Amino acid sequence: MMAMAIDILSWILLVAGAGFLLIGGIGVLRLPDVYTRAHAAGITDTLGADLILVGLMLQGGFTLVTVKLALIMIFIFFTSPTSTHALIHTAHADGLKPVLGDPSKDAPGKTADRKGNGPS
Repeated sequence: MMAMAIDILSWILLVAGAGFLLIGGIGVLRLPDVYTRAHAAGITDTLGADLILVGLMLQGGFTLVTVKLALIMIFIFFTSPTSTHALIHTAHADGLKPVLGDPSKDAPGKTADRKGNGPS
């Protein structure tokens, strides 16, 4: 009975983690600029990966595999936000401006240049 409860909780965590990663992937494809895309990816990949790793830890039991998964989880917990920050800092330092307003309402064929300086 206990093994079945652990399996159910593990699968819930695995599916929830996969859902967060899917939502983050959709956000990266659909959002208008690097700032919002990085926000979507930076939040969801950390949470999604951690949920998947916890689900795998429950499946692995208390073994060396679980210790390795915990170390991977700690590594992701620190490196993912750090890399997102570095990406956004670089984009800001390069002068990349965020897309303001609703980009879908722009006239067809009018796009902002690389620096975000409005329609060309």
